[in-house]
Parts: sequence; structure tokens; C-alpha cells
Amino acid sequence: MNKLTAVLIGAGARGGAYARYALDYPHELDVVAVAEADPVRRDKFAQDHNIPQERCYESWELLLKEPRMADIAIICTQDRMHHGPTMRALKQKYHVLLEKPMSPSPEECLDMERMAADQGRLLTICHVLRYTPFWSTIKKVIQEGRIGEIVSIQLNENVGYWHIAHSFVRGNWNNSDKSSPMILQKSCHDMDVLSWLMDRPCVRVSSFGSLKYFHEGNAPEGSAARCLTCAVEPHCAYSAPRFYLSNEFRGWARHFTPDLSRDNIVKGLQETDYGRCVFRSDNNVVDHQVVNLEFEGGATAMFSMCGFTFEQERRIQIMGTQGELRGEEDKITLYDFLTHQKTTIEIPVQTSGHGGGDSGIVRSFMNQVRDYSGGEGLTSASVSVRSHMIAFAAEESRLNGGQVIELNDFMEKWQPANADSVQ
Repeated sequence: MNKLTAVLIGAGARGGAYARYALDYPHELDVVAVAEADPVRRDKFAQDHNIPQERCYESWELLLKEPRMADIAIICTQDRMHHGPTMRALKQKYHVLLEKPMSPSPEECLDMERMAADQGRLLTICHVLRYTPFWSTIKKVIQEGRIGEIVSIQLNENVGYWHIAHSFVRGNWNNSDKSSPMILQKSCHDMDVLSWLMDRPCVRVSSFGSLKYFHEGNAPEGSAARCLTCAVEPHCAYSAPRFYLSNEFRGWARHFTPDLSRDNIVKGLQETDYGRCVFRSDNNVVDHQVVNLEFEGGATAMFSMCGFTFEQERRIQIMGTQGELRGEEDKITLYDFLTHQKTTIEIPVQTSGHGGGDSGIVRSFMNQVRDYSGGEGLTSASVSVRSHMIAFAAEESRLNGGQVIELNDFMEKWQPANADSVQ
């Protein structure tokens, strides 16, 4: 097995998670350069991966000005900063592993897909669920015909009350004008996995949802702009000090301070958005949303994303003509209509991120790079574009009173006049 090399663009939480594969399997992957605007993050990553100073860059533009220096570019910038480095890296003949979502712009998604095809390079999107033992086992059960033909799927994404406050009220993805709509940023995974399990095109979409709770209209009387100076903080379930100073959630404070000492966390809560009141932030993304989907052949799916849950998890129920499947936590249960037999499949607990998906996608991508002969991977750009379009259509429906969107018509309007040209 030949060792591959990679450059990392964006050394935040997601970039660090994928690059960790090089630390766990140094005989397979070596990260040889990094581009990261934050000097503390950049230096820490370089130290962990033994990257020399001359291969550390303040921006992706500086890194990609250099001649190609690796087999792979791992791109984990913010949502609205994906298009530029991806297009440049593909032109330089890197195979690209790109964090989801591809882009909040349908045009940019299609642009990147065409560039990958034109350059003959892999562009794989990090829909990590497909690479986990849990979801791949569900896919295998369906392919084996153990529940017959799928009639309907119900998928719940339980975001978790603390996670929505951290990431989507106070955090980097709280405002769609700066990042992406919630259905794209958080739930493009779910649009992807529903399409994958159905294994047929989605033809029709409608959606409802809103920012129901996390706005100033629900701010308690006497509350303040920051938790540390708020009189009602001891009685607030979304108290930032309660989150980040507790043993349970202390690790999440790494998003605003590398030093997890009490003094440093308190300083971060005084100075960063992570200490703001959840009712007085600049967030605008929804805190709950439902999507209805109809697929070719008449099968349907219902997806629900909600931030008001205790657990952070996904739960799925798949109803087939011959049986039913239910999946939650690390357990999959099958019910056979003919025999009334109940079968339980226990999935071993995974130690790597996203239930084994973070390491799983890197391993799969590297195998595709080694054996590349012009094919596409499990979550290639061409596959991902379709599920992104479902998310874009769902958001358009939500913003227009839940109107039904015909997906083929919706996709057609985003196709450029000359779809074969690549800028």
C-alpha cells in the first residue's frame, strides 16, 4: 500500500478530524502543508504533523500558488469559502476531499462538479454517514431485500438543545447570510442519506420550519446580553457557563480557546460570541424544520430536524412491503411481516468521530485515489449535487409557505446556458 500525501486548507475542527488519520496511520498518509488564517491553530497543527514553517500558509491562495506538492487537497474552510480553493486545487490536479456542504450557492456546486469532471480528478464530499458501520449496515439490509421494497422512511435528526445553542445560535453556522441555511449546513447529510437509501431520484419536495424560540421576543425579563452578567442565568437551560465550565461539555470550549482552564474559558465567554445570550445573538437559521419528499415510483420520506431534544442523535424508521426497520443509537431492529421474527443488530461503538465516519471516509477516499482510473466515489460531487439540490429546494419551499417544488424543474433553472464550459 503506497503512502499518500495531502495538504490541508482550513485547520479547524473538521480539518483536524480528517487530518487525524495521518496521525493514527502514519504509514498511509502524510500531511505536508497547511493553510490556516488563525496563527495559533496553524502553528498547533504544524507542530502535531511535523510540517516545516515554509509549508505553513496564511491563506489557501498562498498555498495553491505553489506547484502541486501532494496527491490530495483536504478543504475544510467555512461554507462560503469552498468554491475558490476547490476550483484552484482541481486545476492543479489535486484529488479533493471537500467538507460539506459543497457551497450555499447552487451555481457554485454545479461549477465544482463540472471542474472535477473536466480535470479528471476525484471530488468527494464529506457525507460521512455513508461510511459508518451503522448506516452502511442499514443500506446492506435494504439491498438484501430483507424488508422488501421501501414504501416510506421517517428520519429524525435530534440536534440536541446544547448543540443547537453552541453551533447554530452562538456559533459559526448561526446566520445563513454568513454560512448556509440550516437544512443545507446541518441536514445535507440527511438529504444525502435518504437519497442513498431510497436509491431513486427525488421528484417533489415541500418544507415548513422557523426560528421559533431563539430570538429576542423570548428573552426573559431581566436578562442581559451576556450570560456572565445575567440575573436569570442560573435558571436558563442554555446558560453558556453551565455548558462550557462543566465536565460534560468543556471540550466544546476549544472552539473559542485552546486553553481549557477555567480562567481562559471565562475570558472567552466575556469576549466571544459563545458567551452571548441565546435570545440576543445575530442568529437567523431555523431551530426546527420538516421536509416532505416524494421519490420516483411513489415512495415517500419525512425528515424532521429539531434543536429541542436531550440527545444528539438520528433515529430512522423504514417501512417496506415485507418488513420494517428501526434504527437508533447503535442498534438496528428488523421486523418480518411473514414470520413475525424480530432481529436485532448491535453495532460496535466507534471511537472515531461521527460514528466511525470521519476515518471511514478518509480511508475510502485514499483507496479511490490509489486506484483512480476515472470513476467516481461513494459521495462524489455528482452524487452530492443532487442531494444539495433537494436541500436548496426545501429551503425555497419553506420560504414560500411550504409550496411543492418539482425538483427537475428546480434543477433546470440552475443549469448554465453552456453547461459544458468550465471557467
